[in-house]
Amino acid sequence: MMSKQLTISILIADDDADDRMLIEQAFRENNLTATLNFVEDGEELIDFLLQREPYTSVIRPSLIILDLNMPRKNGIQALREIKANEQLRQIPIVVLTTSTAEEDILRTYDLGVSSYISKPFDYSTLLDITNTIKKYWIDTVSLPDDSTR
Repeated sequence: MMSKQLTISILIADDDADDRMLIEQAFRENNLTATLNFVEDGEELIDFLLQREPYTSVIRPSLIILDLNMPRKNGIQALREIKANEQLRQIPIVVLTTSTAEEDILRTYDLGVSSYISKPFDYSTLLDITNTIKKYWIDTVSLPDDSTR
C-alpha cells in the first residue's frame, strides 16, 4: 500500500489558520505521506474541486476534511454542492468541526458525509484523531486514484 499513498491527497477546508497549522502538524507527526492542501472557506473549496482559478493545475483530492463554520460559503452549503455534483460526490468527506449540535450531525450525515468528528480541545487528542484518520482513510480503505482523474 505504500505506493498507493504517493497518489493520495487530502484537502482540508478550515477558515482558522491556527487549526490548519495544528492539523497539518498532527498529520506530519503521524507520518502522513499524502499531500495536504488547504482552503479557507466553502467558495475556495468548490473552486479547488472544480479546478477554477487559481486552482487550475491541482489534482482532485482523495479525501476532504471539512469544517462547518466558515465564511462566504459554510461547510453545509459546500457539502450540499459537492454531493449534488456527479463528478465530485464520490469523494469521501470527514467533517472536523467545533459543532457538537445534533442538528449539524444529522444534517451532514443526511447529505452524505462519511464521518463526523468534533474538534478536540487539546493537541494530544488531535494527534489521536489524525492518526485514526490516517490509519483508516489512507492505510486501510481503497480510495479512488486521483491521478487518473
